[in-house]
Amino acid sequence: MQFHLDGYRPGDPSVKEAHPAAQDPEAGLPETADVLIVGCGPAGLVLAAQLAAFPGIRTAVVDRKDGPLQVGQADGVACRTVEMFEAFGLAEQLKQEAYQVNEVTFWRPDPTDRSAIVRTGRIQDVEEGISDMPHLIVNQARMLDFLREHMARSAARIAPHYGLRVSAVEITGGAGAAEGPDGPGEYPVAVTLEHPGGTSVVRAKYVVGCDGARSAVRTAIGRRLEGDALNQTWGVLDVLVDTDFPDIRLKSVVQSEAGALLIIPREGGYLVRLYIELDAERYGDLLRERAVTPEVLAAAANRILRPYRVEVKDVGWWAVYEVGQRLCAKFDDVPDGETADRLPRVFIAGDACHTHSAKAGQGMNVSMADAFNLGWKLAGVLTGTAAPELLHTYSAERQQVAQDLIDFDRDFASKMAAGSGTSAAASGDGEEQFADYFRAQGRYTAGLSVRYEPSMITGGGEHQDLAKGFPIGMRFHSAPVVRLADARPVQLGHAARADGAWRLYLFADRVGPQAADGPFRRLCDHLASAASPLARFTPAGAEPDAVLDVRAILQQPHRTLEPTALPAVLRPRKGRFALVDHEKAFCPDPQHTDIFDLRGIDWDRGCMVLVRPDQYVADIFPLDATAQLNDFLDGVLRAAD
Repeated sequence: MQFHLDGYRPGDPSVKEAHPAAQDPEAGLPETADVLIVGCGPAGLVLAAQLAAFPGIRTAVVDRKDGPLQVGQADGVACRTVEMFEAFGLAEQLKQEAYQVNEVTFWRPDPTDRSAIVRTGRIQDVEEGISDMPHLIVNQARMLDFLREHMARSAARIAPHYGLRVSAVEITGGAGAAEGPDGPGEYPVAVTLEHPGGTSVVRAKYVVGCDGARSAVRTAIGRRLEGDALNQTWGVLDVLVDTDFPDIRLKSVVQSEAGALLIIPREGGYLVRLYIELDAERYGDLLRERAVTPEVLAAAANRILRPYRVEVKDVGWWAVYEVGQRLCAKFDDVPDGETADRLPRVFIAGDACHTHSAKAGQGMNVSMADAFNLGWKLAGVLTGTAAPELLHTYSAERQQVAQDLIDFDRDFASKMAAGSGTSAAASGDGEEQFADYFRAQGRYTAGLSVRYEPSMITGGGEHQDLAKGFPIGMRFHSAPVVRLADARPVQLGHAARADGAWRLYLFADRVGPQAADGPFRRLCDHLASAASPLARFTPAGAEPDAVLDVRAILQQPHRTLEPTALPAVLRPRKGRFALVDHEKAFCPDPQHTDIFDLRGIDWDRGCMVLVRPDQYVADIFPLDATAQLNDFLDGVLRAAD
């Protein structure tokens, strides 16, 4: 964290000084907003947290509930999501409170007594080296608390408005034109909200529906969740238990003659979540009559766990749900075939556009990733630094991710159910397959398999060989380095915040900054020149790294280099006192594998790695390919006035 740039200010540095346009938490609902977010779930609050980095953007958040979520719902936090929380400065807080999933055990019928279960496998939960962040379990309500606190500490001082139900969304004049956000009809979306005191109307430039599977925003723009509901019903219990089951503090997959059970230890050391299969043959009447109770679920868990027992002492939360996989065809309001002539004004994210089961722990994570994909795009367009056409990429990218999730969830749910029940247990079907399947899908469940297709913000891979460990279209895989100025070991990928800036990582060639006329120096000189994309795209009065943040990774040991000898672009001057930012240059960490080896960087040629604001690799260029870099950015960013 960097602070005190414009003068010393006592107190908590995470609490930013309020911007002149900051919201008054006590004020009522505004009449207009640049972005109106409907829904205070994971997607809605991640989007609000990202927009909180832009106090000049007026963001309003509404929710039909009377107040913040207290208990229940999702709890699995994938490695990629923890990486994202680190960009908000929240990962350490999250890790401190959460349960960390380290290993998974698998239980199947005992060959000598098929009515009892035995442990058949035990594996590491997350493959070594795929992320420096762990897989965590924590109450969704606490994650939302962290995001709201982040919003409240931001210069924008964003606070949700509760008790407001969307009754209408109307897109008026100028909404479909490709003139950008400030053309005809500056606030073209009118949202009518009902509350105990009557109705209110908020006019917005953009509306994002993060309002769940029964989304009013989705309905208003004519989108539908399409798909099917499998004949699989599950109960879920958050409970304190007395048990002799030996793996109660390990994530455990149990498949027995009596059904399937997923055990998820929860934060705090005592609480545990049980996902319990409710087959139609045994529980059909109770399900039809909505007569399932926590006692019914506890009895089902005991049948599945035989010869072990669980005695429920306290129920924190419980629910019954049917597994269903449904998906919207598009995640915005632009009809098919009209993207060349219309810009989206209304978006949907999270459960509003994709639904699935909870067992694989992906729903909340994918919902938050939707918002993290959209937030920087809205910010870029609203601040005038990005082309409005950028907004089309949200639906194009995230709809495919959601389709992949639906396919995975259907496969996961069927494989888990197929390994349970008397017929499967008697035949031994699935004895080892599910554990193997679980292991094979590890990168997916960690949130690390997403790869975006080539587009205006993702290159085609012409120079992928220069940095084989940074696949274009995939998340920028962090690695340990040492910051040159203060010799501090850091993770390169986590040095950047969720501030909407693009990152340009310069991986130096062998001679690096020491050769006055080498490719690295020539590139740095270009980036410091009037022809640089920094000069072209950075608005007047903005910090030099506000749009494109240049950082360098040098091959030499940090003790052999002088920070003051670095090129000027790596020592930018910032703030009202024009102070040098000393945190732009890094070297290999001698305590770990060299980053050039770890990520397959070409030692002789080096390269540029361009990373999007959502931490996905946009493209890779040779150090001398300044024209290619400029052309790529010209297709995304707008020249400053």
